[in-house]
Amino acid sequence: MVIDPATLSTTALVDSGPRQPEWRRALQASLPVGIGLVPLGIALGVLVVQQGFNPWWAMVFTSLIYAGSLEFIAVGMVAAMTPLPYIALTALLVNFRHVFYALSFPLDRVKGRLARFYSMFALTDEAYAMTVTSDRKSVSGRVIVYSQLYLHAYWIGGAMLGATAAQWIPENIVGLDFALTALFVVLSIEAIRAQRGFAVPSMAVMCALIARLVDPGHMLPIAMGAFVSLLVVRYFLARRKVPTDA
Repeated sequence: MVIDPATLSTTALVDSGPRQPEWRRALQASLPVGIGLVPLGIALGVLVVQQGFNPWWAMVFTSLIYAGSLEFIAVGMVAAMTPLPYIALTALLVNFRHVFYALSFPLDRVKGRLARFYSMFALTDEAYAMTVTSDRKSVSGRVIVYSQLYLHAYWIGGAMLGATAAQWIPENIVGLDFALTALFVVLSIEAIRAQRGFAVPSMAVMCALIARLVDPGHMLPIAMGAFVSLLVVRYFLARRKVPTDA
């Protein structure tokens, strides 16, 4: 029997009964995604050392920032002694998409202030994609937090491995940066399956292509803004079609 890693990463989050501990369901869900995070973390660890930092700075970046693409940018900015206001502005622009994640992320399932704080801190693209493509009512708060902890551990472990082995890894190595692209392709396929239709994915592709043609240098904010606008219009059109009770 062939198991689809994308399906495993989302269906494992759903409560399958009391026999399977929540930490184990989270581990099963996060493992396929972690396989893609580890090589990307290795690339970040290598970059940290190549920029002249001590290897332990890889743990600092991955533990305190934990923002994926922003960390790659932050390493270069810190190495170049970039003023803090510019770093803060860059962080806001790069991670502004997380504002939209909060609209549908099931944070209400997470109980406890500390757990909620960490869940908000660890709300990465991968954690969001894993959670929202599952059955919202069947995912417990503990499974959500456990899966985020595992993803964070994969990221830190990969970065520390890369920083430790940086002296043996050549600077011109290729392929590590493609791990994130491949990971999001798998997550996108599962998201399309969960939607059971191609309307929303087609809208996303159309917005990306138009943004690419309009302004390649600002493709992401233009595409995200256009996509959110279309989703809002689609939502209100769907509400108008629903008959109201007299």
